[in-house]
Amino acid sequence: MGRSNGGGKLAATLALAFFATLIIMLPEVSAKRFIVGGNMGWTSNVNYTLWAGNQTFYFGDWLFFVYDRNQNDVIEVNKTNYETCIAEHPIHNYTTGAGRDVVALNVTHDRYFISSKGSCYGGMKVHVHLTPLPPPPKAAPVKSHSSRFTVLRSQLVIPAVFAVAAVWDSLILRV
Repeated sequence: MGRSNGGGKLAATLALAFFATLIIMLPEVSAKRFIVGGNMGWTSNVNYTLWAGNQTFYFGDWLFFVYDRNQNDVIEVNKTNYETCIAEHPIHNYTTGAGRDVVALNVTHDRYFISSKGSCYGGMKVHVHLTPLPPPPKAAPVKSHSSRFTVLRSQLVIPAVFAVAAVWDSLILRV
């Protein structure tokens, strides 16, 4: 006669419960990828101030610059160079040559990007203001039940049930 594999089913159930709990407990993380300029991309004749003002950028989001690599580039500069369209001494040159450049928003300060090929004077520059992450939602307050039954049940009844079960098991094993 074969024995039941109750232990295997129990282990699988416990593993499933563990992973379900883990998934529920993980914080919701969702970085967003922004195509700079929306469907127009990184090109001239786009109001990037208006575009960026309609977005909310958080730490961990991504900027995706899509542009004609023969016409433009992506240069990160400081605020002064952003305002004057000076690309000398950039903080970083993100131009890879493909016209598809990705910038991680992984610092907590504002970022300034320009095209150094003359288009900046026509407005081809974008200031990205990083908004602090919102705090996680607070847990619902626990309702307190100050009834004697609740105290009695939690402090006496449940331990007593376990004690009786342990004695019962020990008696059954002797027989």
